[in-house]
Amino acid sequence: MTHSGLASGSRLQDHIEERQDQSRETNHKGRKGVIRVPKEKKINLPISADILERLAKFQEIELQDVDIEFEEIELDLGTGGGGGINSGVMSRMAYEFAQIRDSTNRLTYLLGGGAIPTTGYAQQAVQPQQVTQVAPSRVLPTELITAKTSIPQGDYSGEVVEVRLGATKSEGGTRGKSYVIGGQTTPAYYNFQVKPKNRPVLAMDVFDWPKVPLSKAVKMHFRPVLNDVGEWARLCVDKFGAEMINIHLLTIDPLIEDASPKAAVKTVENVLQAVDVPVSIGGCGDPQKDLKVFTAISEQIEGENLLINSVTLDMDIEKSGEMIRDHNNTVIAFTSMDVNKARELNRKLYDFVPKNQILMDTTTAALGYGLDYAFTVMERCRLAALKGDPELNHPMSSGTTNAWAAREAWMKMGPEFDPRELRGPIWETITGQTLLLTGIDYFMMMHPAAVNALKVMIDGLMKGEKPNQPTDWVSITVGGN
Repeated sequence: MTHSGLASGSRLQDHIEERQDQSRETNHKGRKGVIRVPKEKKINLPISADILERLAKFQEIELQDVDIEFEEIELDLGTGGGGGINSGVMSRMAYEFAQIRDSTNRLTYLLGGGAIPTTGYAQQAVQPQQVTQVAPSRVLPTELITAKTSIPQGDYSGEVVEVRLGATKSEGGTRGKSYVIGGQTTPAYYNFQVKPKNRPVLAMDVFDWPKVPLSKAVKMHFRPVLNDVGEWARLCVDKFGAEMINIHLLTIDPLIEDASPKAAVKTVENVLQAVDVPVSIGGCGDPQKDLKVFTAISEQIEGENLLINSVTLDMDIEKSGEMIRDHNNTVIAFTSMDVNKARELNRKLYDFVPKNQILMDTTTAALGYGLDYAFTVMERCRLAALKGDPELNHPMSSGTTNAWAAREAWMKMGPEFDPRELRGPIWETITGQTLLLTGIDYFMMMHPAAVNALKVMIDGLMKGEKPNQPTDWVSITVGGN
């Protein structure tokens, strides 16, 4: 379209004003919304008069692709008749239009176009009414919800073999008592499922070599009897309540005294005469020398059902097994923290020794020196046995005395770790207590206080006692003498 000059512009202005009057009349009659343009505003459109004259006969003009600029829009929305708009909708529309206008002004300003005058409708417009929902009144509970709980019951098809330690007179020996260990059908101390069948046995270590390096905290209890292994064993039983004696024949070591098997037999006989509890015989760790000594002792001391400590994969399994079987003794099958090695050794012993004459020892590492590894291997063995593994269903033993191999158990440290006289026994106690929960059946220990503490724990677990006021940790009684 082209602009035809001032004359056509004047005619266009008159024509627009005439159309505005007609629109006003139509609006009042039909109550339709129209756009009002104030009379004092003069609009010049670049449209020729000829086109407008041709369109004059129409009531409406529709323009396409036309930009219209204005400063103010006034909407006359009728409220009468059937098509009226309620005040709530009108208020909402006014508010939204004002928001659009103010947002446009801010955007124009940010783009560098200067601020467009605002009507302030956004500030003046009334926010639409918010419907306030009244929250329901809170009802406080008057009683606790009753819920039923049950401890899950494990399904264990296996059973640990029972093994007898020692022999009384009626059983062919001379001991005042004998013990049966093993027989578990559930993990250790699942009292909620099955009560423990047999109680673990606590043995105390004695040595036939008075120069054995012992911590001062241990030596102070045995100093008067270090030169007499028989009296040492008697002290452990009569004063400290040892249930068995574990003799360590260190003098047979070729690097110490290289004592003969005959001398070792005499040492064992002295101990058997000093005490009436079952006895375990420990070697020096030399595979060849240990086998010779164990064989000599088994041949000379019949019927006592001695616990041979121990047979390893490094020894002659056939000769060891025949010695155990022929003299009706019991054996500890010792391996070094390896479940598969434990299976292998047991499997080899089965060719010569009945299953009810075998204990397993998978090695005890001290607290702070691999106790978690020792615990894991022992627990794996016991759980495998309970699930039906026929090569691991044996009672387990622990050399808990190994706790003293940890230098932190006895070395001089800062005052916050004193007194050392208590630190060491606690170290041994925690080591034993931890392994007790894997299902250990036979403990070899050293410090009297550690033996007593572990015995109290076992008493409570066997009886299924519940702690009295466990939160009163200041005055609670642990037990013991």
